[in-house]
Amino acid sequence: MEVTLVRTKRNRVKPVESKESRAKLVLTNPLAIQKELNNRSLYEFLKWAWPEISNAPFVENWHLPYLCSELEQVAYQVGERRKKDHDLLINISPGSTKTILCCIVFPAWCWTKWYWMRFITASYSAQLALEAADYSRDLIKSQIFREMYPEIDIKPDKDTKSNYKIVRRVVSPTSEFYTREWLGGNRFTTSVGGTATGFHGDILIWDDALNPEQALSDKEIETANHWVDHTLSTRKTNKAISVTIGIMQRLHQNDPSGHLLAKKKKNLRHICMPGEILHFKEALQPPELAQYYKDDLFDANRMNWNTLHELETDLGQYGYAGQIGQIPSPPGGGMFKVEHFQMTSEIFPKDFYIRSVRYWDKAGSANKGAYTVGVKISLLKNKLFIIDDVKRGQWSSEKRESIIRQTAEVDGRKCWVVVEQEPGSGGKESAENTIKNLAGFLAEADKPSGDKAERADPLSVQVNNGTILMRIADWNKEFKDEFELFPNSVYKDQVDATSGGFNFLVKKKIARRLV
Repeated sequence: MEVTLVRTKRNRVKPVESKESRAKLVLTNPLAIQKELNNRSLYEFLKWAWPEISNAPFVENWHLPYLCSELEQVAYQVGERRKKDHDLLINISPGSTKTILCCIVFPAWCWTKWYWMRFITASYSAQLALEAADYSRDLIKSQIFREMYPEIDIKPDKDTKSNYKIVRRVVSPTSEFYTREWLGGNRFTTSVGGTATGFHGDILIWDDALNPEQALSDKEIETANHWVDHTLSTRKTNKAISVTIGIMQRLHQNDPSGHLLAKKKKNLRHICMPGEILHFKEALQPPELAQYYKDDLFDANRMNWNTLHELETDLGQYGYAGQIGQIPSPPGGGMFKVEHFQMTSEIFPKDFYIRSVRYWDKAGSANKGAYTVGVKISLLKNKLFIIDDVKRGQWSSEKRESIIRQTAEVDGRKCWVVVEQEPGSGGKESAENTIKNLAGFLAEADKPSGDKAERADPLSVQVNNGTILMRIADWNKEFKDEFELFPNSVYKDQVDATSGGFNFLVKKKIARRLV
């Protein structure tokens, strides 16, 4: 080996290897070869670290090197302190190694290159977030990591699951015995909705901000979205450089992914990998990823068609569409097959109508995002039902009552007006005031029982059987969009008003038969 002898400041002779000799050393030293591979590729680092993280065999699939490349790009951008190009949002099915890659391996790989980097990580559950942080910490403490990266360690007096610090130890050039310790970055772990006050991160990662049960609650969804918008976004080390990475399976139209995508921010890179694209190709982002799908499958090893069919049975249409398809509404319609609405422009004679009702679902306020909706639905002599008209708006109480009265005058005195009565004394008073305002009309309050999905079930049977006509009008698109996504739609007022009107007509029909 070719070496050059140089004299140090302490008058010691120290051999310095040439570039050629270092290259030869790498080629003959397996540890050095692996370290070079790890340094060049997060994917190689993932495969090398895998035995320390999981007892299961490593299963390769095209999405892993692809996501590794995406993560490398944002890491180098932060590591070189360049102004960020984009934040990263990844939608992917469960069981795809997303947490191991993004929350366990990725921070450890970054510290081997940029020991000063700071992370904030979170998940819907503090326990889940802490488990990922602990796995990452165990990797750094493992024997293979210490052999490969002896200079990287965790600071002994700052070593907890929720908050640990990295140190980098280097040999001083003036002494072969003295080791200097450089204080590096850290990892702070919390839960979505939890505190992050006092901590800042160069890279912020949230993994599954909601679970499937929480996605059934509007309040939980609102909490998660508010935390992403107003808490995590303020915890950046440098707002021009720090990057946010979000990873989740889709669970609801307005989950944090849907919430962020609705903003249409130009600096958000969206990667969406459905479990299959036979039914969910429209969700694929970027579209050119379709070339990697074999037999329309994202991963034939982890999720073949038999496995997917079993998952559809277990999850149901809605769960399957969100968690596997990454579209939180079932393919071809779910509860409502909207393509089965019979669109018509035909004008029927008045005597062809057996009974009509305008059912109102009132919003409590004009400035809280809810809508007041009045749907006119009628029973026809041919035993079909027709949705003739929809009135929808965000109005003040005074304007709302005025519109309800004006609409009743247009509909005529033979059309029933039914107002949904919300629970509690306030709901009763509001309904009574509307009924008083409709003096002279057939009007009554309706106190529905059961949740919105239960009340909509009888209507869904008729829609799916093609017995519901719909008048062609400019309100059709928003109306059908809400029905297609129900019960995972952001708004449910049009479905609620339509099902209320339908149930009223059926109830009156049955009551008349019993007389």
